[in-house]
Amino acid sequence: MTISKKNGKWYCRFQLNGERHHYLCAGATTEKEAAKIENQFLYKLQQQQNGVIPKETKRIRLKVLNKLYDDYAKINKKSYGRDTFTKVITEYFGEDKYVDTITPEEGEKFKQWLAVEKGFSVSTINKYRIALSKRFNLGIANKLIKENPIREVASLREKNYIPRYLVVDGEVNEEENLYKAIRELRPHIEKLVTTALQTMMRKGEIFGLKWFQVNYDYNIIRIVESKSGKARDIPISEKLLTLLKSIPRTSEYVFVNPDTGKPYTDIKHSWKTVCDAAGLKNFRFHDLRHTAITRMVEKGVPLPVVQELAGHTKIETTMRYIHTSSKQKLDAIEVLNSYN
Repeated sequence: MTISKKNGKWYCRFQLNGERHHYLCAGATTEKEAAKIENQFLYKLQQQQNGVIPKETKRIRLKVLNKLYDDYAKINKKSYGRDTFTKVITEYFGEDKYVDTITPEEGEKFKQWLAVEKGFSVSTINKYRIALSKRFNLGIANKLIKENPIREVASLREKNYIPRYLVVDGEVNEEENLYKAIRELRPHIEKLVTTALQTMMRKGEIFGLKWFQVNYDYNIIRIVESKSGKARDIPISEKLLTLLKSIPRTSEYVFVNPDTGKPYTDIKHSWKTVCDAAGLKNFRFHDLRHTAITRMVEKGVPLPVVQELAGHTKIETTMRYIHTSSKQKLDAIEVLNSYN
């Protein structure tokens, strides 16, 4: 056993059954008083090891679980580096929050805060609940904590979203209205929108697109990390080729936010602004992909080809994107009309 003094404070060090211990002898003003406090520490630890009194569990702060989640996400999540789970969760709880003080009731309050203060959708709130719960599960797996209070926090019920596509039919031209709003209000997102309509790429694939994926020799874009986990090649149309060659290479990423100099993580506010101005209701950025797939099918492109370009693992997924225009319905009825 060793007693030492540093910066006017007394400390003790000792080993007990192979375990090393180091404590501050709070309140000690002399070596004798420090030795007395040391004996109290020793007696308490002996009682705990003999099962006379329960062992004290080390309290874990949220930042420890955040680190576990970060290490997990680096390997297992394609969205690593783009999602804001840690930032928002820490904003609400604080990184020094002891996780044993987070109760199911506080989990419910967190959901309410996400809805009211952040204005997040039901599906986004559910993703944050899952991300928070995952932190506790990782803490349990690493034997840092014993319980996950977020298991008692229910997910919000999501409404079934009916996919949309841009209508260009007769007097209705939603695509024209959308581009007009973009050019007047948020011109910086025009290239993102055009890329979506010309490639059927997912939002994350577009935001994360890097120049090494663009091959001008073969005029293809290679998606190296897709939702299905498989790489795929997308031919570059003439319109997209002109667009890509007009973009200066200031970063390894193709599309860079002019305000931050970094790749986009989201364009939620800009997207809402242009959709409202264009009169597009319930239209998501993902519906641009939906539009491109629908247009291919309407023009008679074989479903297996559309499936491969879209990166769907099952043909049934591609078939869900099939819609019929009013003209197609009229032509179909005319087939029946031709019979006596």
